[in-house]
Amino acid sequence: MSNTERNAERCAGIEDKLVEYLDGRAKPAERRAVEEHLTACSSCRNRAEEFRHLWSALDDLPVISPSPAFDASLRARIAAEPARRGFWSWLPSPRLAFAVTALVAMSVWMASIPRVTINEKAMTGVPVEADFSMIRDLPVLENYDVLSKFDALSELQAPPNGSPTQEGTKEIR
Repeated sequence: MSNTERNAERCAGIEDKLVEYLDGRAKPAERRAVEEHLTACSSCRNRAEEFRHLWSALDDLPVISPSPAFDASLRARIAAEPARRGFWSWLPSPRLAFAVTALVAMSVWMASIPRVTINEKAMTGVPVEADFSMIRDLPVLENYDVLSKFDALSELQAPPNGSPTQEGTKEIR
């Protein structure tokens, strides 16, 4: 690569930073690099001076403000424009879409959390598993109610010593 090509590449890189430098928005490291390049390159220095002259000429121009009727006529023209129908136009507002999405996400999250029920037995120290075993034995309890009210059982003789036999104490499952 020749010397002139390197200078052209440097000038192109500095040209991007030149506006920030002239506005005073350049970082200190970039500012030093631009100043060093401007001291060495006369074409970039001339370009910077042209920018300064242009900006001073623009600063000398009077500020033109729009007429009071301009704002009203612009708002009327905007209101007269037909509304565009987009894909998301069926939604009343983005806030509603966000709220519905948050509600669905919260519902899914709440459904995935295991439920812990607090009842009187759990508070008294009786394990919750006892409740489930009672539910599991519900058909047996229902049959017991039927059997206890069955008149044919009252005709049976009681054991001679008054103690129940081993067969009478077995649970039916």
